[in-house]
Amino acid sequence: MDVIRQADAGDLAAVEAIVREAYAVYTPRIGKVAGPVLADYAALIAAELVRVLESDGAVVGVLVLVEEPDGMLLDNVAVAAAAQGRGFGRRLIAFAEAAARDAGHADLRLYTNEAMTENLALYTRLGFVETHRAEAAGYRRVYMRKPLDA
Repeated sequence: MDVIRQADAGDLAAVEAIVREAYAVYTPRIGKVAGPVLADYAALIAAELVRVLESDGAVVGVLVLVEEPDGMLLDNVAVAAAAQGRGFGRRLIAFAEAAARDAGHADLRLYTNEAMTENLALYTRLGFVETHRAEAAGYRRVYMRKPLDA
């Protein structure tokens, strides 16, 4: 059975491993480690910003959602390499959309690196639209938003 739940301190090693593994393919394209790999997941978990997706008792996906004054930010979504292609990423994004909607937000925002072309294509298929591009924290980012139905 699959479940999305709040991450706890016991999930830290799995969360970090999934994020490292999911973003490793992009290191050569970007020329350095992807931003999400450098995040302080212990602090994010302590702040209750991380959800994990468990399948058959194992953590296979990670979602970081940050409520900001002007909306909900999907800060990170990552799925273990062995679990990719099974719809887990889409499930996590649908969870993020529902959380944003439940919090009263009209849209869900995210950003990704411009070198992550697969992510850009997926987000576009899921209804996200590019709002702008900018360099931030040394990364070339594409900012996107998805309007949510009430």
